[in-house]
This record gives sequence, structure tokens and C-alpha cells, in this order.
Amino acid sequence: MSLTAYPALTKAPAADAPIVFAFHGTGGDERQFSQFIDEIMPDAGLIAPRGDVSEHGALRFFRRTAEGVYDMEDLAERTGKMAAFIAAHRAANPGHPTYALGYSNGANILAAVAFLHPGLFDRVALLHPLIPWKPAPQPGLAGKRILITAGRRDPICPPELTDALAAYLKAQAADVTLSQHEGGHEIRQQEIADLRNFLTGAPAPLEVTA
Repeated sequence: MSLTAYPALTKAPAADAPIVFAFHGTGGDERQFSQFIDEIMPDAGLIAPRGDVSEHGALRFFRRTAEGVYDMEDLAERTGKMAAFIAAHRAANPGHPTYALGYSNGANILAAVAFLHPGLFDRVALLHPLIPWKPAPQPGLAGKRILITAGRRDPICPPELTDALAAYLKAQAADVTLSQHEGGHEIRQQEIADLRNFLTGAPAPLEVTA
């Protein structure tokens, strides 16, 4: 797969610094997390693809037929395309740790790739993911560091599906941190703090609510 399979905002990493893949939510674009990554990890590389599906003008990474109802055939095809894109960038940057974060639809495509190709990532942060299907067992997730953030009153991502995703990942022996706030689908300051700690490896433990 070509390094340019998706339009993307890219920045080369400094020596020994990680590469961060960033996946925007529906209606966002490749710039959604660029300033955040630059601020917390100025030496890190950045690869932020732009979704290639338009839903009434809003960019996404795969098609859906309704809220929470995915076109699973399209998702499978685009998961394969994204995995190949990520693998190509990893091969072009050997020796650099690979981190990834995604919000909403971006978290969903990231999770779909990680379920099938966990070796592509060293750390994965899923912000408000919605995974309405049951992934197959994946022993490659064992020991993988994964952060899930969510809102307990999220009308798009029901808490029970967030809990089911966390339970699945823990059953695969992944190293899972679940951070929840009392709001909805919005990203709150506590999530940003938790994400910063997760990506930078700050020694202070994450402040986690259960």
C-alpha cells in the first residue's frame, strides 16, 4: 500500500521519538489532533490521515447506514486499506515506537485495525469508541497498552458497549485503562490529561474513574 493512500498531515520524528497516528472523528479532518500532539510530544512524528468517506459532507473512515449501524463489508475493506497504510509508514520509519489515537469514528477504525493487526501499535488510545460487533479472539493483544475514554451519558456510545469493549480487551490480556467522565460524547479536560499521560509515559498514574 502506498504511503499516500490517504491524504495525510505528516511530520517526521526526531531520533528515537515515537510516531503518532491520529484519526479524526466524523466531520473532523487531519488537523484535529495536530496541535495537541505538537504541544505534548514536540519530537514525535505525526501521521494523521483524512477519512475518505463523505457522509453528507462530513469526513469518515468507513460507511454506516444509521447511527451505530455499520456497513460491515465496507468496514472490512477499509480496515484492510488502513492497516496497509499504517504498515507502510511503519516500514518507512524503522526503530520508532508507534502510538495511535482516535476519536469516535477515528477510534472505531483504529480499533478495527488493532483487532486484526495488533503488532502495528505499541500504544492505542480509543476516545469514545463504538464497537457494536463482537471481535474475534486476538492473542496478539496480550500486554498491549490501551486507553479507553468515554462519557457515562454518551448518547452515541452507550456505556454498556464501552464496558463490553474493555472486557473483551482484558480477556485478551491487554493492559487496559478505562477513564470515564459524567458527560456525553464530548472530549473533556480529564480525558486530555489522561491521554497526555498515556502517550508521554508520564510517571504519575492516570486518574481513572470507574
